[in-house]
Amino acid sequence: MAENVTKSMPSRAARLSVAPMMDWTDRHCRYLHRLLTREALLYTEMVTAPALVRGGALHLLDYNVEEHPVALQLGGSDPVELAAAAKLGAQAGYDEINLNVGCPSDRVQSGTFGAVLMKDAALVAECCAAMIAAQPREVTVKCRIGVDDQNAEEVLPDFIARVSAAGVGRFTIHARKAWLQGLSPKENRDIPPLDYELVVRMKALFPHLHLSINGGIATLDAAEALLDRGLDGVMIGRAAYHQPGDVLCGADARIFGRDTGLSAPDAVRAMLPYIEAHLAAGGKLNQITRHMLGLFAGRPGARGWRRSLSEGAAHKGAGPELVEEALARICSLEAETQAV
Repeated sequence: MAENVTKSMPSRAARLSVAPMMDWTDRHCRYLHRLLTREALLYTEMVTAPALVRGGALHLLDYNVEEHPVALQLGGSDPVELAAAAKLGAQAGYDEINLNVGCPSDRVQSGTFGAVLMKDAALVAECCAAMIAAQPREVTVKCRIGVDDQNAEEVLPDFIARVSAAGVGRFTIHARKAWLQGLSPKENRDIPPLDYELVVRMKALFPHLHLSINGGIATLDAAEALLDRGLDGVMIGRAAYHQPGDVLCGADARIFGRDTGLSAPDAVRAMLPYIEAHLAAGGKLNQITRHMLGLFAGRPGARGWRRSLSEGAAHKGAGPELVEEALARICSLEAETQAV
């Protein structure tokens, strides 16, 4: 029974999730996002299995218990090593273990994992089977629709069929190909055309699987439209990071039917004790505030908020009072605007 509960919680939360993003979705970012949405599924940055298993870098598994439901994303291609890393993730308390089959960077390719694994569905299936056997958490896959000159119409259904046969019941599909040569990771997020229709067709082909879609989704309106087409979940990346107030503050009410997240100003106030604890432990203010810059995007005073945090937080001795002062200014300006 306990295993079923473990599996069902992230599956429900995956109706809306925040994408794993290298250098962005660290534990400070996730703590902030959890204040804005109590319901959505959060993901770590990709953590490589070799770093955990061979390198002993267990600090990469650090997170705050407030982040649940939270998934650990792993990168790797060795079934034994991934199984060991998945076990470490489960022991650390993560709710889900996700395998990255979508990152196109040269560094990831050189390790024979990430998007290059779209070329070897049998190996992905073997890796997932090993991860499933090693620990009790649900194992999921985040993939592309294909890579390079592959025919996505043929490759994607074959990939899903083979990997789901190994026991994976939930996939998040980035609806673009990845070009492994000639495009940078940044260009791979924008240049290959999106093919939402193909992902929708995959849901019709595999109605028993939980399929989420990722790529180019910037608003809750767009997320709701895709959910209305029968997809089980939507994953939002850059928009959730750069405009968290717009995307995440309203997510619980609109996507989950529960108005449980905090407003942007209330989330800032709730961050203050977290900031104080981080500074007391020897951390720096800008390690946290860099994730807060977009909280008021598009609202009066947003530019001043960003400037105050980006310039002031790097100064020696900067503390929560800087954040409080910046919040007071933006709230005052917003009140004046509403009064007019």
